[in-house]
Amino acid sequence: MLAIIGGTGLSQLELFERVEVKAVPTVYAKLPVAVLCLRHERREVLFLPRHGEGHVLPPHSINYRANIQALKLLGTTHIIAINAVGGIHVELGPGHFAVPDQIIDYTSGRSATFFDDEQSAVHHIDFTQPYDESLRQRLLLACGEQVAIEGDDVRVLAGGVYGCTDGPRLETAAEVRRLKRDGCDMVGMTGMPEAALAREQELAYASLALSVNWAAGLGSEAITMEKIHQVLDRGMNTVRSVLQRLATQEFN
Repeated sequence: MLAIIGGTGLSQLELFERVEVKAVPTVYAKLPVAVLCLRHERREVLFLPRHGEGHVLPPHSINYRANIQALKLLGTTHIIAINAVGGIHVELGPGHFAVPDQIIDYTSGRSATFFDDEQSAVHHIDFTQPYDESLRQRLLLACGEQVAIEGDDVRVLAGGVYGCTDGPRLETAAEVRRLKRDGCDMVGMTGMPEAALAREQELAYASLALSVNWAAGLGSEAITMEKIHQVLDRGMNTVRSVLQRLATQEFN
């Protein structure tokens, strides 16, 4: 089953039929995780807004373990994560997309594994390729079909390195210069430990990243939330169309 994790700008999927909300208890949270069960062209899809209903959770406060465990318990096999990022790559200006193939984790203090209990055996996942390549290709194909409709105003970077920082503040210009030297093509705040936790649960995971601004120091204008939300509003229309294409496919 396909699950979609919505990020900033995507807290609901209006074009999908809403079936029910499932409250999923996990060992990682006092309260159940609310997961929306949706339907599109007779196929069921799960949807989980990463920041909670109303976008109330900052990146460092998200209970990533509870979210991933809840999706696993509901029978998820594949996850498409939607991420808003700052563009570093020259072709990743505001309004353009990327399907990253690598990630660098700059976060600290987040609960980053399911295997931290003293009763658990030591477990080391192979994270050489942090994103599932087969799912990435399916996502890229759906993006390409949508871009063919929308035209040259929308571009998709078919790869790239996602640098994940703690947030919730945006980065300094010096930090972005370091990220660029490290090889990052985009910077966001929610890619980790989500991707690693999905791998620990043996779930295929891929990301569709929307650049909502040039990363600090790379653009000619000041970064404002007003401009970011303008890009989000436009870009999420494309995201919803891409997700509709994927939702018609079989995932098992």
